[in-house]
Amino acid sequence: MSHLTPQEISTIFINTPLEENYNFLQEDLVKLANAFISAAEKKITTKERKACIDVARAVNTLVADKIAEVRR
Repeated sequence: MSHLTPQEISTIFINTPLEENYNFLQEDLVKLANAFISAAEKKITTKERKACIDVARAVNTLVADKIAEVRR
């Protein structure tokens, strides 16, 4: 499953200033985008969960501890 549509991926690629001129097939751009997203997804999820726990901790330490316990 892709988080971006092929059209969104193509638009991002076209609007990104690169050092060289590249000509990728749309299918290859989708594969590259999905590979980057997949590699970053775990880090993004971990940061998001930590931020949620930090917010919960500011309100209620017991709730934050339980969220952290469930998220492991």
